[in-house]
Amino acid sequence: MLVDNERKVRKFGKGTIACRRCGKHTGVIRKYGLYYCRQCMREVAKELGFKKYQ
Repeated sequence: MLVDNERKVRKFGKGTIACRRCGKHTGVIRKYGLYYCRQCMREVAKELGFKKYQ
C-alpha cells in the first residue's frame, strides 16, 4: 500500500530514467551512458568534449 507522500517505484518506462543533473524525465540522452536531459546536455556538452558541427 502507498502512503500519501510516497511515490510508486517505477520499474520500466520514462519514469525510471532521470537526468543526473536536474532530475527531469523528459528528453534524456542515454547514449554513451550520459543520462543528461537535452537542456543540460547543451550546457555541459563543451566540457564533455563534444564539438558543434554547423
